[in-house]
Amino acid sequence: AISNDLLAFFHDRLKVHLRDEGIRHDIIDTALARPPADDLFLVVARARALAGFLATPDGENLVQGFRRAANILHQAESADGVEYRYGADVKFAETPEEKALFAALATAEAAIKPALAAEDFAAAMTQMASLRAPIDAFFEAVQVNAENQIIRRNRLNLLHRIVQTCGAVADLSKLEG
Repeated sequence: AISNDLLAFFHDRLKVHLRDEGIRHDIIDTALARPPADDLFLVVARARALAGFLATPDGENLVQGFRRAANILHQAESADGVEYRYGADVKFAETPEEKALFAALATAEAAIKPALAAEDFAAAMTQMASLRAPIDAFFEAVQVNAENQIIRRNRLNLLHRIVQTCGAVADLSKLEG
């Protein structure tokens, strides 16, 4: 209990420090929501990288794509009473935009993983930014809730993959707006 209280104290002090740097409170909370939250250096690096990323048009647009994917996924999981987290398969992709999103996610994930291992959050966010166009194209061209239940399930699993990939650095669901 004492260690949790001490960590909460350090988090409060860190929030004040980062706010003084001009980083929004929701960005700080987003960075704190990803483990390890007890490594304050990593929390600061995540918050700074995220703040820089969100200051770009690609950052804001990617967050909108993330939110759209997360909202559709949440609604479907609530309505269906199941989780769509078991892996999407490109063999069920029907449209060029859907196939392009699968390819873009594979490329981004391959680059994000080593960037995260090296604690290079800015590089990871840059890779996430590369997903903006394929995610936008997917949502413009593809109806997620297809009549074919296999295709629908695969697309919902693909949305989970978008949410998971975009949330690798920080819990973007904690962002306001």
